[in-house]
Amino acid sequence: MTLFFALCFVGVAIAGFSALLIFWPLTLVHVRDRHPAVADGFGEFAFLDGRALRWLISGRYRALDDRALSGLATPARIALYVIWFGLGMAGLLWLYSLVLK
Repeated sequence: MTLFFALCFVGVAIAGFSALLIFWPLTLVHVRDRHPAVADGFGEFAFLDGRALRWLISGRYRALDDRALSGLATPARIALYVIWFGLGMAGLLWLYSLVLK
C-alpha cells in the first residue's frame, strides 16, 4: 500500500510537470514581448536556464507590477512546488517501504 501511495505522488509530480509545460513557456513569451530587459538576463534557452527558474521561484516577477505576467508566472511557480512535493513524498514513502522490509 505504501508503494501505491508513492506511485500516486509520482502522478502528482507528473501533473505538476504538465502544468509547468503549459504556463512556463507562456510566461517566457510574455516576458520576451513585454519586458525585454528581464528576458535578456535569462540566456539563450530560458526554459531550463537556472537563472530564469530562480527568477520564477523567488517570485521576482511580482516586482514588474504586471498583472498578466503574475497570472502566468504564479501557476508555473506553483507547478514547480507541486513537482518537488510529489517527488519528495514519493521518495520518502519509498524509503519508508525499505525500512518496513
